Formats: sequence, C-alpha cells, structure tokens
Amino acid sequence: MINKRKDNVLKMVQTAMLVAISIVSLYVVPLWSIFPSSPFLQYDMADVPVLIGTLLFGPGTGLLILGLVSVIQGLTISAASGWVGIVMHFCASGALVLLAGIFYKKKKTFWPLIAGLVLGSLSMTALMVPLNLFFTVRFFGVPYEAVKDMLIPVIIPFNLIKGGLNSAIAAAVFFPVKNILERTNLLQKNTTCRQY
Repeated sequence: MINKRKDNVLKMVQTAMLVAISIVSLYVVPLWSIFPSSPFLQYDMADVPVLIGTLLFGPGTGLLILGLVSVIQGLTISAASGWVGIVMHFCASGALVLLAGIFYKKKKTFWPLIAGLVLGSLSMTALMVPLNLFFTVRFFGVPYEAVKDMLIPVIIPFNLIKGGLNSAIAAAVFFPVKNILERTNLLQKNTTCRQY
C-alpha cells in the first residue's frame, strides 16, 4: 500500500515535470517558421516531453500531459489563438499521442514504437486539414478558399515536418531516458521491454 502510494506520487511529480519541460521548451528553444510565407506556423518541440510521458506511462497519462500543456500554452505564449488553438493542438497532437502510446503499449519494443509514431504523425497531419477548414475559417475569419489553397503547399507539409521531427526526437531520447530512470529507481522496471 505504501509502495503503491509512493509510486503514484512519483508518477505525479514526473508528469508535472514533463508538463513544465514542455512549456519551458517553448521559451528556451527558438520557434522556427518553416515556411516564410506563413510565419504564423511555427515549429516547436513542446510535444516531445508529451510523447516521452506517453511512452513511459501510457496514452491516458499522455493525453493528460497534452491537455495541461495545451491549456497552459494557449493561455501564455499562444494566447492570440485562445481556446481555438487549445482545441486544435489537443485534437491534432492527441492523435499522435494516442497512436504512439497504443502501439508501444502492446509490444514495448522499438519497431512498434516507430510504427505508432509514423502513423500518429500521419493522423495528426490528416486531422489538421478539417480542423483548419473549420476553425480557421469560422473563428479566425480566414476565407475558406484561402485556407483550402494553403493545404497542400503549407499546412500539410508543415504538420508532417512537425510531427516527424518531434517523433524522431522522442524516439531518439526515449530509451536512454527510460534506462536512466530505471537505473536510478525512479521508474518501475518492465521486464517485457526490449529495445529491438
């Protein structure tokens, strides 16, 4: 009972830390406008700690971390987009988080992780099409045709790049982070986890 309570407290602390790291990354790592013609679309690494939390603790906790990050980001650095930005971020990144978490949870090995990240990035990109056509048109006053014309040259490639980069970074750092946490007894070891 005491050990379970201790594990729960530790998980809460680690979850809070991942939320904090995600938010801090928005201020520390320069935001990058991939397409100069659309400076409002800026790459950030905020989803990387969210993905790490998802892989460590499961898709449910990953969605919780994402929800907290989306709200905090939407009230601070992305305040101009308001609640619409919060909803769009949560829905799009939620697809990435869910698929990565579900695939990795089934078989805790490298290739299911990669499959989940790839499918999650593709799903995130696909979701951003209807989200932009609805929310950007309805709440930001951008004409439907203008958003439609931006889909193939800007919106779709931007989200593929963002999802791909964040997934690649998460895949590269996840196993080393997990191993460090296990060696320092800050994470419960999973004997079924292999890295190949």
